Amino acid sequence: MKYILVTGGVISGIGKGIIASSIGTILRSNGFRVTSIKIDPYINIDAGTFSPYEHGEVFVLDDGGEVDLDLGNYERFLDITLHRDNNITTGKIYQSVIDKERRGDYLGKTVQVVPHITDAIQEWVERVACISVDDDKTTPDICIVELGGTIGDIESMPFVEAFRQFQFRVKRDNFCLVHVSLVPQPSATKEHKTKPTQHSVKELRGHGLSPDLVRKILFSSNKNNSFDSLFLSCVKIFCRCATQMPLAAKEKVAMFCQVEKEHVICIPDVKTLYRVPILLQETGVFNFLSARLGLTLKCNYDQSMMIKWRELIERSERQLEEVVIALVGKYTALEDAYASVLKALNHAALFCNRKLNIRFVHASDLEANKKKEDPVKYHEAWQQLCSAHGVIIPGGFGSRGVEGKIAAIEWARTQSKPFLGICLGLQCAVIEFARHVLQYKGANSSEFDKVEHQVVIEMPEHNTGTMGGTMRLGRRTTHFVTDDSILKKLYGNVDTIDERHRHRYEVNPKYVEEFEKAGMKFVGHSDDNQRMEILELDNHPYFVAVQYHPEYISRPLKPTAPYLGLIWAACGELKNVLTHVTKEPTTPDIGNKSHDIFSHVTLFQRA
Repeated sequence: MKYILVTGGVISGIGKGIIASSIGTILRSNGFRVTSIKIDPYINIDAGTFSPYEHGEVFVLDDGGEVDLDLGNYERFLDITLHRDNNITTGKIYQSVIDKERRGDYLGKTVQVVPHITDAIQEWVERVACISVDDDKTTPDICIVELGGTIGDIESMPFVEAFRQFQFRVKRDNFCLVHVSLVPQPSATKEHKTKPTQHSVKELRGHGLSPDLVRKILFSSNKNNSFDSLFLSCVKIFCRCATQMPLAAKEKVAMFCQVEKEHVICIPDVKTLYRVPILLQETGVFNFLSARLGLTLKCNYDQSMMIKWRELIERSERQLEEVVIALVGKYTALEDAYASVLKALNHAALFCNRKLNIRFVHASDLEANKKKEDPVKYHEAWQQLCSAHGVIIPGGFGSRGVEGKIAAIEWARTQSKPFLGICLGLQCAVIEFARHVLQYKGANSSEFDKVEHQVVIEMPEHNTGTMGGTMRLGRRTTHFVTDDSILKKLYGNVDTIDERHRHRYEVNPKYVEEFEKAGMKFVGHSDDNQRMEILELDNHPYFVAVQYHPEYISRPLKPTAPYLGLIWAACGELKNVLTHVTKEPTTPDIGNKSHDIFSHVTLFQRA
């Protein structure tokens, strides 16, 4: 097993996840089986209880793991299926060590950070690196480990020490370090400032992840070894900056960080993240990694992966015709709070040959009381919503902004505007229909209010005593109960689909018959036929809501059906597309990967 450790310096959020994913993409394109691990040094057990404003969205895996959003990048870029143990937190490590101590595994010993915590980290990495992430269940060749945060953070110290030991544990030829650092460019001087990167690498070396330790060993045992060439084989520096770094700046980083300028790689801001793997490939990253780790090029590897990436980039950068989607949510101040939703929309728009324009509309600004409090914001929000081609209501929790979401859904329903509801979006669509079609005044969810008509209720098995990991999580099967369904056609006329869930409330079963008599059809049910998974509205161009989160398994080259339907409907092309859907039932890959729309739908090309 080969290991690539990706660390960051100067600031967090520098793009380590994208760099790690891009390196993995390059390795995958050369025939290597790749897995990824994300380390988050916070004490939380998982990301399930985080505020979206602090860490962005919570990404959900097939096995129900609530993890960091970077694992979503790994799955999308590498087209693999990860597991909850691929996300390591300080809380998980300490919990495992404390459990061992309580069982008596350390009888007679004092449990300490070194060696017990650091050993637990190394053992966890080695164990998870061997877990298959592909359909053929083969063991990965290379594991890319991203260490969250920045070098120098006090909470990261046990992990840094663990990897200082780990490089000797797995042997030097199997371990490579990639450091990603910020090179700021002040607007006053326009000069690339390399000092933060110099200090970051100095900090890294001070903790033992540097050539200094190796240098002393080699100089004492073999004076003929070159320090410079050895250092080059240990560390590669990626510099994030707004514009391309001049040669002088690269030389300064090389000189003070003791690395040749050819191994200082500048990653300037790009129009699309899909260009990053191509950018890294052109800088010779694979040649460096293959020489450093002794990788043997696969004989029969498929080179089409990078060709598809290039085609994807070209298509994304030449789009002229625009599709405007209004995203109505409560966390609109931070795009990362809806990272997977935005990427799924983008995947679908690319497939439909459209340039995506997302308008973030804060749900609270659509509420009636806002008209008195701040009429400017109220009218601006409604103008943004009404001028969009389609509307999406993503998932969320809590009562704030719910009335605004319901108002947006009523407008989309009555104005025949393409609409997609995700999780809470489905529940709000049910509430809106109950209030304005069934005339159940005050109908609501038990999450928000205890009223007579609770059309959305808490699932009976939900454990209210504990918050973390108690929802209905992970991959579940949905059964189509009718052939007269837009989504069933978009999924390729299959009878069942597997999608990832994250919710603790459901549609109240006792109201389902009344809803369906009034025209709201629940076309997808759970395994036990009790939970409503998909709803569609009669006599509407596209009014669809799902209880699951299809964005979690959307891929750049495999857009997911509900999002694809929204974009096609927003472009006015859905009816034409549906005529090209295979009429006979097919059996696509609906396991761990996204449903392959390409197998079932003929792309409608505009003249």
